[in-house]
Amino acid sequence: MMVFMVGSAPAPALAVTSHAIFESSTLNQVIKRNKLVVGMEVEFFPFEYVDEKGRPVGFDVDIAELVAKELGVEIEIKDIKFNGLIPALQAGKVDMIISGMTRTLTRAKTVTFTQPYFETGLCVLLSRKRAPEVKTVEELNREGRILAVKLGTTGDLITGKLFPNAQVNRYKDETACVREVVTGRADAFLYDQLSISKHHKENPETTHAILKPFTHEPFSMAIRKGDPDFLDWLNFFLETIKTDGRYRELYEKHFRDIL
Repeated sequence: MMVFMVGSAPAPALAVTSHAIFESSTLNQVIKRNKLVVGMEVEFFPFEYVDEKGRPVGFDVDIAELVAKELGVEIEIKDIKFNGLIPALQAGKVDMIISGMTRTLTRAKTVTFTQPYFETGLCVLLSRKRAPEVKTVEELNREGRILAVKLGTTGDLITGKLFPNAQVNRYKDETACVREVVTGRADAFLYDQLSISKHHKENPETTHAILKPFTHEPFSMAIRKGDPDFLDWLNFFLETIKTDGRYRELYEKHFRDIL
């Protein structure tokens, strides 16, 4: 039997108001301190990399600077290794991450993702020395195959599931993965479409590539859990720049000569 009682429950001793939630939000803290601290690994062309003057530039950098501009605050970019970005966010060392990070169910257990701001997929850079005959991704799932992946990326996260019969070697840097393929020490490097296309164009004599994505990779900004005000603001920001043309301008600036 269901019992419904009216007026008998005591009021909570501590009621959390919407004002209190906003006061503790990252959005409010950023505005108060007049600075947005953004975490990214500045070695992922064309999303974030260093120009000839040593300054961080790229698509993600421009997006982050637009975020700061709309908030009316200064921006500080912290260059952090990719597998250290989420720990840095959780520790409060950065306010948000924008670093070509794919939103996944695993990562979403520890951070909150915005709507995607870019969509791509994993492709394959292949060694002409070790894997000249490979035409499909499925051919990599064989004993004796050596796959190079960058530590902490989605290529790292899914390779064991998709290629259980292959040997997977993990490296801290993208450059190291490319080197393994170019020199013939690895059959393949699994990474995003833009990067694989770039590396193949730079190494046409030693590599070939599968440039049709075999996964769906939505890149999103990441913030700390339990921060609805900042999440709502960032999603509204993305909707706004996609509508008013600023997103298209940045897209053309960084990807016109690549895609």
